[in-house]
Amino acid sequence: MTSAPLAARLTEVAGPLFFPVTAYGPDGGLDLDAYRAHVRAGVDAGAAAVFACCGTGEFHALDPDEFRQCVAAAVEETAGRVPVVAGAGYGTALAVRYARIAEAAGADGLLALPPYLVVADQEGLVRHYTALAAATSLETIVYQRDNVVFTPATVVALARVEKIIGLKDGYGDLDLLQRIVSTVRRELPGREFLYFNGLPTAELTGLAYRGIGVTLYSSAVFAFAPDIALAFHRALITGDDATAVRLLDGFFVPLVELRNLGRGYAVSLVKAGVRLGGLDVGEVRPPLREPGADHLKVLAELIEHGRTLLPDDATGGVGATAAAGDTGDTREEDA
Repeated sequence: MTSAPLAARLTEVAGPLFFPVTAYGPDGGLDLDAYRAHVRAGVDAGAAAVFACCGTGEFHALDPDEFRQCVAAAVEETAGRVPVVAGAGYGTALAVRYARIAEAAGADGLLALPPYLVVADQEGLVRHYTALAAATSLETIVYQRDNVVFTPATVVALARVEKIIGLKDGYGDLDLLQRIVSTVRRELPGREFLYFNGLPTAELTGLAYRGIGVTLYSSAVFAFAPDIALAFHRALITGDDATAVRLLDGFFVPLVELRNLGRGYAVSLVKAGVRLGGLDVGEVRPPLREPGADHLKVLAELIEHGRTLLPDDATGGVGATAAAGDTGDTREEDA
């Protein structure tokens, strides 16, 4: 954990936001050595932040002690170089419990995942996230997706809570998001509130989100092909739309088409990609399932082809193998 506020550290970032997978051994238990290697390599490759035990990290599959061990390992491996944000979800009581575990483990902030099972009204959602934010000293990002869709007025209410610093959008309604951004700006002038593109394979919608001023996004691709993810991020923030479009058409769109062939592939394909890069992080836990052999072959070919599309000055060759690991739904999770 570092003393600098999380919001300030995320306002201007030089790389993608990294959502590491959680590594399991042959017996199905945590493999913390592999997890540490994965986190360390991702930071070395240029991650701007580590979001531990979130969607791609199978938060849903971890018990509280496993969660604690993973967050603590991520904090130790980053060593303050980048912030560590931990997932916190389920109902309010359990979300608070996970938040306090994350705080004790040294996390810099929380990604507040949607409450489990129930569909709450706007007043109930404000109560839930306000209680979660009040439970620790950590700054909190709320996640809009699935059973949590906010009105602009609700986001204003959440933004009034000092420790709620931003909104991650996994819903994908750009009309709604623009109205949220405009309403917060109008109602809370001077309030620095962050917005993140949290759609699955967020690069696919990166150009559209950039059009309304949202350039922060979760990159699952960074977990297994950081050179490709970094090249796209650089193109997005510098306005190199020719490179962005080339990578979209030749890599990200085919990857999304592959992802859509299986439920849970937004997690299990990522984990498979890490294994293809040389680090054995194990398989996904139930109820998710592994991709079939034919889909793994397509994934390997896609990654290989994606690298042929990189700009000549891309530095991804070393970072690609490092972050992948050669270092000693109705709405799928992307992070």
